[in-house]
Amino acid sequence: MATQATAEKRPGFFPQLLEALVRRQEAGILVVSVGLILYFYLRNPAFLTQGNIQTLAQFMAATAIVASGLVMVMILGEIDLSVGQAFAFAPIVMWIAYDQLLLVLPLAVVIGLLATAAVGLVNGVMRVFFGVPSFVATLGMFFLLGGLNVILVAGFPKPAPEASWLKSALGAYPYAGIMWALVILAFMHVLLNYTRWGMHTFATGGNFIGAREAGIRVDRIRIGNFMLCSMLGGFAGILEAMRINSIDPLAGGAEIMFLAISAAVIGGTPLAGGIGTVFGAFLGALALSVLRNGFTLQGVSAFTFNVILGITVLIVMVLNVYVITRLRKGRRVT
Repeated sequence: MATQATAEKRPGFFPQLLEALVRRQEAGILVVSVGLILYFYLRNPAFLTQGNIQTLAQFMAATAIVASGLVMVMILGEIDLSVGQAFAFAPIVMWIAYDQLLLVLPLAVVIGLLATAAVGLVNGVMRVFFGVPSFVATLGMFFLLGGLNVILVAGFPKPAPEASWLKSALGAYPYAGIMWALVILAFMHVLLNYTRWGMHTFATGGNFIGAREAGIRVDRIRIGNFMLCSMLGGFAGILEAMRINSIDPLAGGAEIMFLAISAAVIGGTPLAGGIGTVFGAFLGALALSVLRNGFTLQGVSAFTFNVILGITVLIVMVLNVYVITRLRKGRRVT
C-alpha cells in the first residue's frame, strides 16, 4: 500500500522534465545564448566581428559583476536597489582621493571600494538591527547616493586618472572588464559553493530561524553580503570609469541595477531566497548582452528589448516558483 501511495504521488513525465530543466537552468541559458548568437550572426555577419565582440564583452562585464554581488544578497531573500548608485559612488570617491587628496591611484581605488563597503554596511545594519525591509532601506540609499554623487562632482563628469599600468589593468585595456568578470566569477563560485561562508549564506536564506538556532551568525552573514554586493557594484563602476576615461555621476543607476537583477533572476536566483548560482547570473548577463547588442545592430528599438526582457523575467519567475513549491512539498512528504 505504501508503494502504491508513493507511485500515485510521483509527478508525470512533463512536470519532471520541466523541473529538471529549471534545476539545470544554467545549461538552458547557455543553449539560449548560443542560439541567439547564431541567429544574430546569420542575420548580420558583423555580429561576430572583433569590434562587436569587444563591445559585447565590455557591456556584459559590468552587468555580470554587479549580478554576482546581487546573487549573494538575493539568496538571503533580500534585495539591494542601491547597487546601481554604488556603481557611480566608488569612482567618484576614487577621483576625490586621487585628484583632490593627491593620493596614489592604488590607494585611491581601495578608498573607493571601502566607501562602497560602508554603504553596504549601512544597508545591512538598517536591515538587521533596525528591521527595515531591504527594499525600503536600499531604495532610500539609492536616492541618497544619487544626490550625493551629483553634489560631490558639482554635477559634471570628471576625467579619469592619467594613464598607468593600473588604469590599463582596470579598464583601459579593451578586454580588461571581461577578464575581471571571469576572475570574480571564479572567486564568487568558490566562495558560494566551497566555503563555510557560502554554506551559511544558503542556510540563512533557506531557513533563517533554523540557521540561527544551529549557531550560524546570521546577522554577520547578512551584513557581510550587503557589503560584498556594494563593493562589487563599486568595483564594476571603477572598471567602467577607467574604460570610458570619464567619471560620470549619472553612470549606472537604475539601468545597471535592473539589468543585474534580471540577469540573476534569469540565471536561477529567485527573489524568494534559499537558492542561487553565480554562474547562472553570468550566463544571464551574457544572454541579455547578446540580445541587446543584436537588436542594436538590427536597428530594433530599445523598447522592444525591454518588452522581451520583462516577458522573460516573468516566465522565469513563474518557473522558479513552481520548482520551489515542488521542492518544499517533497521535503514535507519525506
